[in-house]
Amino acid sequence: MRAWALDHPAPAAKHSLQLVERHVPEPGPNEILVKVQVCGVCRTDLHLVEGDLAPRRPGVVPGHEVVGHVAAQGREASRFAEGERVGIAWLRWTCGVCRFCVRGKENLCVAPLFTGWDADGGYSEYAVVDERYAYSIPEVFSDREAAPLLCAGIIGYRSLRRAALPPGGRLGIYGFGGSAHLTAQVAIHEGATVHVMTRGADARELALSLGCASVQGDDDPPPEPLDAAILFAPVGTLVLPAMAALDRGGRLAIAGIHLSDVPPLNYDKHLFEERELVSVTANTRRDGEEFLALAAQIPIRPTTTEYPFEKADIALEDLARDAVRGAAVIRVAGDH
Repeated sequence: MRAWALDHPAPAAKHSLQLVERHVPEPGPNEILVKVQVCGVCRTDLHLVEGDLAPRRPGVVPGHEVVGHVAAQGREASRFAEGERVGIAWLRWTCGVCRFCVRGKENLCVAPLFTGWDADGGYSEYAVVDERYAYSIPEVFSDREAAPLLCAGIIGYRSLRRAALPPGGRLGIYGFGGSAHLTAQVAIHEGATVHVMTRGADARELALSLGCASVQGDDDPPPEPLDAAILFAPVGTLVLPAMAALDRGGRLAIAGIHLSDVPPLNYDKHLFEERELVSVTANTRRDGEEFLALAAQIPIRPTTTEYPFEKADIALEDLARDAVRGAAVIRVAGDH
């Protein structure tokens, strides 16, 4: 099978991913083998390729927004039938016994494993996953639409819940790419007024087309105080204007796994009057199930830019240049 493996971390423009030939993996006892149709391109993939996240093993295959069909089952796997469409996401295993797992907070597991970081992901023609961590894909979504839901959507959903937006509240979104444009649709569906701060002209146009109330520059103040905000851009300097934009009791949630350094905060300007700053660490499987059900109910309409499998490295380069409208998706096989 063909797969894109990380040779060594380097700027995306250096094309450090290498297209290689590998054996089709064998599913373990509780695993399923998935024939990959499409794989979304997440900013976390970019952080891995560029070295912001240190690779956990040499030659790892990125990609954790995987949509495909079950090609084979391990001897103890029975949750999905062969041929069934499934999704593989970022969280691929947790210990189940640490104090966080037993509390239902498996996203904080002390020994987790992640797709495309600890184990090979979906920039490949086949991938394996423990069936307990795979997702059924709602029929309302095509393969291409479903891919970004599996990380950009799920993490955006958790970030929205962590932001504690009150009913009918005002939400600020900083950065407007793959995750943000999905989260905005959930927030608007639930009655929020959404203000977007982003630098890209295409992103601003997309935000307005989805029903966001206003758009402005990435560090500009919104037109009214915010009840909650989410920072999707991995830019630590944006924490300050986002915190300053919060109304009393407002909360900023940082959605990304990587963030550049945050400048010092001023207590009176950024934190006083019970303003809060919180992070988001992975997701639970319950988050994923809740989000996919809600996404189908709305239904969310992902905006995607598709790349052929042979141009996975170009997709990452475009993402690094903020040149992707919505979410980038790699077409590995098929035309669904």
